[in-house]
Amino acid sequence: MPALVLLGAQWGDEGKGKATDLLGGSVDYVVRYQGGNNAGHTVVVGDQKYALHLLPSGILSPECTPVIGNGVVIDPSVLLSELSGLNERGVDTSKLLISGNAHIITTYNVTVDKVTERFLGKRKIGTTGRGIGPTYADKINRTGIRVQDLYDESILTQKVEAALEIKNQLLTKLYNRRAIEAGQVVEELLTHGENIKQYVADTTLILNNALDEDKVVLFEGGQGTLLDVDHGTYPFVTSSNPTAGGACTGTGVGPTKISRVIGILKAYTTRVGAGPFPTELFDEDGEALRRIGGERGVTTGRDRRCGWFDAPIARYATRVNGLTDFFLTKLDVLTGWEQIPVCVAYEIDGKRVEELPYSQTDFHHAKPVYENFPGWSEDISKAKTFDELPKNAKAYVKALEEMSGAPISAIGVGPGRTETIEINSFI
Repeated sequence: MPALVLLGAQWGDEGKGKATDLLGGSVDYVVRYQGGNNAGHTVVVGDQKYALHLLPSGILSPECTPVIGNGVVIDPSVLLSELSGLNERGVDTSKLLISGNAHIITTYNVTVDKVTERFLGKRKIGTTGRGIGPTYADKINRTGIRVQDLYDESILTQKVEAALEIKNQLLTKLYNRRAIEAGQVVEELLTHGENIKQYVADTTLILNNALDEDKVVLFEGGQGTLLDVDHGTYPFVTSSNPTAGGACTGTGVGPTKISRVIGILKAYTTRVGAGPFPTELFDEDGEALRRIGGERGVTTGRDRRCGWFDAPIARYATRVNGLTDFFLTKLDVLTGWEQIPVCVAYEIDGKRVEELPYSQTDFHHAKPVYENFPGWSEDISKAKTFDELPKNAKAYVKALEEMSGAPISAIGVGPGRTETIEINSFI
């Protein structure tokens, strides 16, 4: 059963879009299984750059069917805008499928997200303010709006009114904001429902049938392992499960059908938003990584925090996801450094720690223990095989592979679709 999961092995922004797009021509379905439009992917095809926020990267592969699974939260206005933008550029989006069980980000979810974050002040989490967290909270509280609700006005009205009874109390009495009128929200959602109706389907049935027919299905995670609400650097995390287990709950496909789990691993480390980051750089090296790597959030537009590669994080990702392979991205960004430090362990309270500490307090106080590797100055963007890489680049890759606990099966040597060295086939 050729089902693959592809996910971020760090804090997100590892280059999942490129990896998914690379595989898109070989797979039949690409499925987003969690997150919302807080997860951005950049895909470069020829001289064209595409920024995707909600849609699966496979939408750029004509033979592939893109799917938004039940674990995703959808802002309909963002979705429709993204579809329109791709259509204007000649991309066929007609094959898109959307789960009727996916939850809808309403205007009041966005409002609550923004005012709550402002209210927290210095204690803010660093959310994107797009309503993702409040929508997942509604889902867990069983007060959420699902895609299928947009096609029953009576049910939709009841749910919106019930949700606003509580939220308007919060907005008016705590945040001194105006109450939101339920009728206006319902009218807007009904319009959105009509505009996306052609895409809505029983995606769980479709995907399971596809796997039974030996079709290849790729499950694409947003964000990254360290942003997982259960396994990440809580509370500085997203509100869903980007880890491999989320692919099952977010699509309705059982774990026994998944044959391979691929972790996307940047050759250095970045993160967006607040939270601990042991290898973060505040010097010229950090600024160089940011500039050369183009480290600016696709969705947020915020500069990413940059640091050296963190091996304990990679080992942790291997463990909690059951990774079978790594796709190492942005190796080319490191060209030009004489020495490249790698964090091989942490020092916590004077003790060397080899693994990611489970305690938030310990992780906040973790100091990186570095091992230096000789760099290279040769341009590697034209390399097509591993042997064509400079000696020091090959040694660096082999060292990361050994420290991370899973084989590196592909290497990104540039941003383009073709600038990839494939060592072992994923399919």
